[in-house]
Amino acid sequence: MQSCLRALRELRQPFTLTLPVLVLLPLPLVVRSKEANFGFIVMLMAVYWSTEVLPPPVIAIFPVVLFPMFGIMTSKEVCKQYMKDTSMLFLGGLMVAVAVETCNLHKRIALRALLLIGVRPALLMMGFMGVTAFFSMWISDTATTAMMAPIAQAVLDQLSTTATQLGDPEPGHGQTAGDQELEEKDATDEGIQPALISPVVQTQDADVELRVSVVPHSDEQSEQQRLRKMLSLCVCYSASIGGTATLIGTGPNQVLKVMFSQIFPDNGDVINFASWFGFSFPNMLIMLTCCWLWLHLLFLGVNFRRVRSCRRADSPREQAAYGIIQGEYRKLGLMSFAEKLVLSLVILLVTLWFTREPGFVPGWGSLFNIEGEKFVSNATVVMFITVLMFIMPSHRPRFKGWVWNKAMEAEPGSDSEERKDHRSGRLLDWKEVQRKLPWNVVLLLGGGFALAKGCEVSGLHLWLGRQLLPLKNLPPWSMVALLCLVISIFTECSSNAGTATLFLPILASMAVMSKLNPLYILIPGTVSNSFAFMLPVATPPNAIIFSYGHLRVTDMVKAGFVLNLIGVVSVTLAINTWGRAMFHLDTFPTWANISRSL
Repeated sequence: MQSCLRALRELRQPFTLTLPVLVLLPLPLVVRSKEANFGFIVMLMAVYWSTEVLPPPVIAIFPVVLFPMFGIMTSKEVCKQYMKDTSMLFLGGLMVAVAVETCNLHKRIALRALLLIGVRPALLMMGFMGVTAFFSMWISDTATTAMMAPIAQAVLDQLSTTATQLGDPEPGHGQTAGDQELEEKDATDEGIQPALISPVVQTQDADVELRVSVVPHSDEQSEQQRLRKMLSLCVCYSASIGGTATLIGTGPNQVLKVMFSQIFPDNGDVINFASWFGFSFPNMLIMLTCCWLWLHLLFLGVNFRRVRSCRRADSPREQAAYGIIQGEYRKLGLMSFAEKLVLSLVILLVTLWFTREPGFVPGWGSLFNIEGEKFVSNATVVMFITVLMFIMPSHRPRFKGWVWNKAMEAEPGSDSEERKDHRSGRLLDWKEVQRKLPWNVVLLLGGGFALAKGCEVSGLHLWLGRQLLPLKNLPPWSMVALLCLVISIFTECSSNAGTATLFLPILASMAVMSKLNPLYILIPGTVSNSFAFMLPVATPPNAIIFSYGHLRVTDMVKAGFVLNLIGVVSVTLAINTWGRAMFHLDTFPTWANISRSL
């Protein structure tokens, strides 16, 4: 029997590779059209992405092989899709993130924020969520989770160790002092020695012994488990939510930017860094607040008095947790020259992004416009900052005459040994970039862009858009809510960028045919791609947190299902309130009239 099971396991991968091909191949063989050929490729890639039978970046290069074979696009046209302006924007953002990680600036900000907020369970969760969401706005949600998860685990381990050393639960979480005195009095009346009640109670009645000594310990363990689950989930959930606030925060936002410019070339750059931030940042804050409330209700109950109580002293466990965070912060010493310089460049980068095309006033980008053509984009800005990071020194330079001495100068009060990561003496080192940069993301984005172009060339998006036309009979808000719910369910089984690549061209065609402003459907549809909260395999942050072993799949499903619904409601309300005013969604714009090109 075991040999049979072993043989089946060995055949699982070949079987998973060949079965979808055999099942889907009749479609292009029977129908014989570009739409059918492209539909076969899309469904095959979707199945492979869902089962992860191959690495996702390998699946992303399928269009380079299959599009020319099936006569959809030439190889030259397909390969152009793999390095666009948005790919350079995302690549530059990743390199800036490497500089932030190399100088430990991210850890300093995270620990400092936790020290300011406090370590009571509810406040601790609030601190982790706020810091994680902030970093996820600028660096990948995977890197953010990988950074915050060890800090959360160290705090949880310290809380657990301190609770074990203390033995009895703190007041308010188990027995109170009054309850213990009453039990001692009752035990004395029954002939039990008070000194033997805790930690071991010697009594002839086994039920009394179980009630007095075992139950508090069991309650303490249960509380520790709930706290571990709560903090673990809040890190991965806030990483996914925080990425929705900026165009560079997550893959689906990048996919929207490229596809929108590709499908509607005359849109006037209506989706830029400032406009997206203006819409998505308030929605992110609402979702973070709702997520905090839901996790608090799920794991801590409805008692919010400890959050607003300022007079109550921290318990020994909370003091120990604060101590470990404080100890980690002290290890960093004073801010190094590299940290200060990287922080300044990141602030400059965000400022340039916001002011390039703010929308309500002319931005500095208009200085480079020639004959109506925009020569500067967000990718130009981030690559400018990246080049500066490769040039600027990581240590404070000393000048002797006109010659720069590369020798390191120790800073007052800081560690005499500067960051060992800066071996080249620059803020960014190419070897470090090669080692830390997730290059697979570039291929994933390129594969998504190739699918979008293939969908347009083959005409499949028009066919699918016609099939969805009956939805226009629904009220617009309910249609948006329904589509967001479908996308949030689908993205649980596929990569976020892959889901956006499959759905956004279809939604754009449906909007044009229904004479709706495409942004009314595309923006909430894009944000919904990040609502992958239910399964460990749905997104890398979930998988990272799940790997620590504190969560079961049922825990993530129970918490994530409600959070998915919260996300759909939140983004539907957002697009129908301030989103409607920001993007003038009540009118059908002239740039959306692309029937001539369809």
